Amino acid sequence: MVEDELALFDKSINEFWNKFRSTVSDTSCQMVGLRDTYKDSIKAFAEKLSVKLKEEERMVEMFLEYQNQICRQNKLIQEKKENLLKLIAEVKDKKQELDALTANIQDLKEEYARKRETISTANKANEERLKRLQKSADLYTDRLGLEIRKIYGDKLQFIFTNIDPKHPESPFMFSLSLNEARDYEVSDSAPHLECLAEFQENVRKSNNFSAFLANVRKAFTAIVYN
Repeated sequence: MVEDELALFDKSINEFWNKFRSTVSDTSCQMVGLRDTYKDSIKAFAEKLSVKLKEEERMVEMFLEYQNQICRQNKLIQEKKENLLKLIAEVKDKKQELDALTANIQDLKEEYARKRETISTANKANEERLKRLQKSADLYTDRLGLEIRKIYGDKLQFIFTNIDPKHPESPFMFSLSLNEARDYEVSDSAPHLECLAEFQENVRKSNNFSAFLANVRKAFTAIVYN
């Protein structure tokens, strides 16, 4: 009886062992399959990950290149902006210089017009004075033997005759001109008259040219009789 039970127990043990071994064998096979599948999955994932990383690296490189290009473009834009600002400043300076030059030219034109008007007025006044001189000269030419000649330096030479009774044709002369102030300038008397400067000052004040000529003739006559 006991032997039968032991035999039955032994049989049960063997059946359990066989089942366990069969189960462990199947599990091992499954684990090996799972391991291989895992390895394949890991390999495929690694390959995909490597490809993805390479793509991301290229994207980063492209981004950095674009960023560098943008920096270079910004630098060029800044340089062009600075050059443009300099050019604008130069144009403004040139415009100010041109405005100043235009104003100076206008001032010069106005000053020239004023001077031209002054010269024209002075010329007219000189013409009037010359007319009066000519009128006086004509009078003295007819009555007192006076001759007037135009000589160098825009001067007039006044020549008296009929002063010396012994030599009526002997000339007594002086020169007359107008200085920059448009005043009478008397010089070159022959024979020399000490009082010529005084006569010049008197005619400048009085503008009485007839009296001036009469005084000069009297001075020459005084030389003859002295």
